[in-house]
Amino acid sequence: MPPAKLQRVLAFGTFDLLHAGHLSFLRQARKLGRELYAVVARDKNSEKLKGRKPLQNENARLAGVSRLPFVTKALLGQAELSHRYQLVREIDPDVIALGYDQFLLTTTLEQDLKILGLNIKLVRLKPYRADHYKSSILRAKLESQN
Repeated sequence: MPPAKLQRVLAFGTFDLLHAGHLSFLRQARKLGRELYAVVARDKNSEKLKGRKPLQNENARLAGVSRLPFVTKALLGQAELSHRYQLVREIDPDVIALGYDQFLLTTTLEQDLKILGLNIKLVRLKPYRADHYKSSILRAKLESQN
């Protein structure tokens, strides 16, 4: 008998310049459960973590992710990084899907979840043409055209 399918999946990211790599990531995440909640990083948190502002503001990025038919619900991340687990508690996922290149704030994620008493499975997903579909590559191409 196959294992029971997980119900609620949480994925988070900046999703700047929503592209095929993001779509692949979110589709893979959705296959892990019946519901996919996508948390879009706040502008100031993305800038803190990556050292630069996203090209699109958080509302534009949220709107793009919200329109995807396989995303059950898209929402903005916590205003403060120090409160990031508040949304995890509210969403109460069975699994958190991590991108192949998501290492900021995820190196201690498994340990942090255990300390908080949260039993959530972590799944690292496969890249989709990472040599071509990566926001930093697309951003560099756009900037070189200007």
